Amino acid sequence: MPELPEVEVVRRGLHHHLVGKTIASTLVYHERAVRRQSGGAVELAGLLAGQQISGTGRRGKYLWLTLEGSSGAQALVVHLGMSGQMLIGPISRPQHLRIAATLDDGSVLSFVDQRTFGGWMVTDLVTVDGSELPEPVAHIARDPLDELFEVGAVVTRLRGSTPRSNAHCSIKRWSPASEISTPMKLSGGRGCMGDA
Repeated sequence: MPELPEVEVVRRGLHHHLVGKTIASTLVYHERAVRRQSGGAVELAGLLAGQQISGTGRRGKYLWLTLEGSSGAQALVVHLGMSGQMLIGPISRPQHLRIAATLDDGSVLSFVDQRTFGGWMVTDLVTVDGSELPEPVAHIARDPLDELFEVGAVVTRLRGSTPRSNAHCSIKRWSPASEISTPMKLSGGRGCMGDA
């Protein structure tokens, strides 16, 4: 599964190659890749047609292309899932091609995903803390790879927390023994996790 640094590298590459280009048409080859789009493949293709890519963004493992067109400010949200890839180049119909968007310069933005856990969806942008974010990712906090991440704000927030305010947390010190969920007997017949 792509981790944050890999997703950020993908975002930067897409930003470099796609900003300023317009999506001419979109073909969906696998419905599962658009399962989060309420109107499915037809709606996704219709919403993307004629949209200009004006920027890119990322929160957590979601990345998006900011779109500007007749529908107002929207975003194409992409989740790579376990094996997803965003490829730019001539269409060659690789085995696991799920979506292909043809751009105004003739190049193709392809979404290739072997396991089909990832996908695309077009959604409206909302304003959160002065940033325009796709609605489905607005709840995700900034991370250290974000240019606007504020270490000081995180430290202040952590210092202001008390054990009492964190009582709801279920984070516990990990040890190999904590992974054992089956009562075991020690030699001599004594239970090591209490009697079951």
